[in-house]
Amino acid sequence: MASSMRSLFSDHGRYVESFRRFLSHSTEHQCMQEFMDKKLPGIIARIGDTKSEIKILSIGGGAGEIDLQIVSKVQAQYPGVCINNEVVEPSAEQIAKYKELVAKTSNLENVKFAWHNETSSEYQRRMLEKKEVQKWDFIHMIQMLYYVKDIPATLKFFHSLLGTNAKILIIVVSGSSGWDKLWRKYGSRLPQDDLCLYVTDDITQMLDNLGLKYECYDFLSTLDISDCFTDGNETADLLWDFLTETCNFNATAPPDLKAELVKDLQEPEFSTKKEGRFF
Repeated sequence: MASSMRSLFSDHGRYVESFRRFLSHSTEHQCMQEFMDKKLPGIIARIGDTKSEIKILSIGGGAGEIDLQIVSKVQAQYPGVCINNEVVEPSAEQIAKYKELVAKTSNLENVKFAWHNETSSEYQRRMLEKKEVQKWDFIHMIQMLYYVKDIPATLKFFHSLLGTNAKILIIVVSGSSGWDKLWRKYGSRLPQDDLCLYVTDDITQMLDNLGLKYECYDFLSTLDISDCFTDGNETADLLWDFLTETCNFNATAPPDLKAELVKDLQEPEFSTKKEGRFF
C-alpha cells in the first residue's frame, strides 16, 4: 500500500462531504423509509404497552433524519404518549444539524430530546460509572457498529438496558452486497483505521454466541457508481473516497489498484448495469 494513502476518517470534513455525496447518489434513505413503513410498525407494536412514557435511545443518530422517522412511527402507534428521545452522537456538527431539524419539524410537542456529544463507548463507560442503569423501550444503532472496537461487549451492554417488551434495531450493510465483496477482496490493500472496522452479517454470529434472539430483514439499497468511471469530476473523487474509505483515493492510490477496482466494479459480481449506468 502506498504510504501516501490515508484513511478517510483522518479528515472529518472530507468524510462528511463524501458521505453526503453517497446519500445523493444512493437509495439509502429511500431504503430506510421502506423499512420504516413496512417493518417498523410491527417491530414496535408492543414497546409502549401500559407505559405513560416511551424511552428511545439513538446510538449514532447523525443529523436526525432517520431518528425523526422512527419517532413519528412511535407517535402513530401510541398517539399522545410522551416520548423521551435521547441521542448519543460523537459529532458536534451532526448534533447541531439534528437540533436544527427538530426546531423546524412540527408535531413534536409530546417529545423530549436530549443529546450527548460522545461515542457509544463513552456513553457505556459513563453509565457504568454512575451505577444507575436507565432502561429503554427502543434502542436503535443504525450504520454505527463499524465504529465500535468491541462489538460483542457493546451488544451485550445495550441489550442489558432493555425494559419490558423493548427492542433493539441494528442496521448494517449486508454480507451479500457488492460493498461486502469489494471490502473482502481489497480491504487489506486499503488504509486500515482503528476508527472503523468492516462488519456485515458477522453480527448474527455474535448475537448467536451471546444467546440473544433476533430477526433479520433484507432491504435492497443501490448506489449509482457510474461517475466513478469518468475521471476529473468531483463526484467521482468523493464516491471513490467513500467506497474505499480513503482520503483523496483518486490522487493517492497506486495506478494498478485503481485499475483493478475500476475493472471489478463494472463486473456483474459487484454491480448491475441499467440503461448505461452502474449500480
